[in-house]
Amino acid sequence: MEKRSKMPKLPAASLEGGKRRQSLFDKDGMKGKRKQSHYEALGMVPLEEEHFSDSVKAKLLAFKANRAKITYANTYRLEPRNKVRDYLVRDKAQAILTNRLQEAKYDGASSPSLCASISEDILKAVKALGFDRYKYVVSVLIVEKAGQAINVASRWVWDVQRDTWVSAKCETETFIALALIMACYYD
Repeated sequence: MEKRSKMPKLPAASLEGGKRRQSLFDKDGMKGKRKQSHYEALGMVPLEEEHFSDSVKAKLLAFKANRAKITYANTYRLEPRNKVRDYLVRDKAQAILTNRLQEAKYDGASSPSLCASISEDILKAVKALGFDRYKYVVSVLIVEKAGQAINVASRWVWDVQRDTWVSAKCETETFIALALIMACYYD
């Protein structure tokens, strides 16, 4: 009974000169042989630059230059040049809260949009202060006064030396507004 191999045998005439290459990593056995390109395998002709006019070549080169990815070298700085100063951020946030909410009355339906617009204003003002290498999270909360107590809690994982937070509060006859600004250092 004959054992049949799973791989079909190729006749020796199909191999060049009847010799087999000893290894896939044998580069000497591949000398003089040209690899078939992807274009040739698919039966396509690659576009060569000779077919393009000078103006098209210039546009292609400009396009390739604009698409070049810019890489920046690491600075290896672990400290910001301009640290967040809490009192400046607190003053800005307090001023925005009092200006926007001074004459307002509590309305449960419009409070979410009011909170969003106030937090955007505070974020723009804090970014304008120019503290480098910080990302900010601004949260504004408006709660109706109904004789209740409020506890607001937040949990963060951050670096105590570089990250900080600030709160500002505005109280009117009908509601209390609280703004929390978290400044997280990133490098």
